[in-house]
Amino acid sequence: MNATKHIAVLGSTGSIGQSAIQVIQAIDGLHLTAISGHQNIAALVEQANQLRPAYVVATDPAAVDRFIADGGQLPNINGTEFLIGPEALETIATLPQVDTVLAAIVGIAGLQSTFAAVSAGKRVALANKESMVVAGHLLTKLAAETGAEILPVDSEHSAIFQALKSGKPDEVSRVILTASGGPFREFTHQAMAKVTVEQALAHPTWEMGKKISIDSATMMNKALELIEAKWLFNLSANQLAVTIHPQSIVHSLVEYRDGSSIAQLSPPDMMLPIQYAFSYPDRIDGPCPRLDLTQPWELSFLPPDVERFPAIELGFEVIKMGGTSGAVLNAANEAAVDAFLNQKIGFNDIVVACREVLEQHYFDPFPELADILEADRWARLEISKWITA
Repeated sequence: MNATKHIAVLGSTGSIGQSAIQVIQAIDGLHLTAISGHQNIAALVEQANQLRPAYVVATDPAAVDRFIADGGQLPNINGTEFLIGPEALETIATLPQVDTVLAAIVGIAGLQSTFAAVSAGKRVALANKESMVVAGHLLTKLAAETGAEILPVDSEHSAIFQALKSGKPDEVSRVILTASGGPFREFTHQAMAKVTVEQALAHPTWEMGKKISIDSATMMNKALELIEAKWLFNLSANQLAVTIHPQSIVHSLVEYRDGSSIAQLSPPDMMLPIQYAFSYPDRIDGPCPRLDLTQPWELSFLPPDVERFPAIELGFEVIKMGGTSGAVLNAANEAAVDAFLNQKIGFNDIVVACREVLEQHYFDPFPELADILEADRWARLEISKWITA
């Protein structure tokens, strides 16, 4: 890389944020300028004391109060400013000295800071797929106006981004997202009805946070990724497909009109897509694990069973609908997953509830940000009604 890149990691205490910090520490030319966390204040303070970034943001004031009440001490470091409150995310996302913002906050909570970074013309390394799901039409338009770069960090979308370099946009026939299938790819529908929270959190190939692990188990993550791919790469529903690939080695494929399919392969580790988003357009040495091709490998691909995993069809429906449908699906899913984690609904109920709320919502084909936030609020309220009905 020709110059040092100054990076803000939003969501530094989560799995993506921790991987990003490993990448930054391992590569000369990457400098950590700011970090943020939400409820895990102890981990955020530990990162601050170890890494000494210029800015540290704790977005949940109540969590800070609990941390102090339990005897914790906030960092007092020369050259580090400690900010409290969600509005401070926009402060660090728009810092003049920051080149790249890693948007790794899970859920709709990452939307405002992602907008702020795009508005400021930053390079946004996007791990917060929900921002693109709920407001892809607004974010892509805004990026075109400000010159911001939105580079995907999801392993599937990073793979697509890389594979698309092999041809022209009008030569693309299909983009095929791979999915591990999660822990229940061989379960019957009846068996999934009895799934426990502990079972659903035990992903076979990836280490992820609770919400993303549940999304992988229901395959709602693939529905959200399909919607994200539509906006990131300007694709229609008939250009998108999903295949089950249990080994999680092939991260996605692009099929061209001549019949050639270009795939990106690497071990199931998030450091590579994070590093590529930081270093693009360069490829540089880094800490990412390599495939050991001296050992035998078996790569298998299976069609998804949409009867057992109906969330996938919801993704295609939202792509075709557009408008507020992405915001409603995302909010309903976040609320339903939270209800499942708190044992208020069953595993199979998650997607059923999401479909019912999506079908009932007042559809707006051209929502602005305020409309999206209202749709989000409405969908969460409807899930709470669905649970207590």
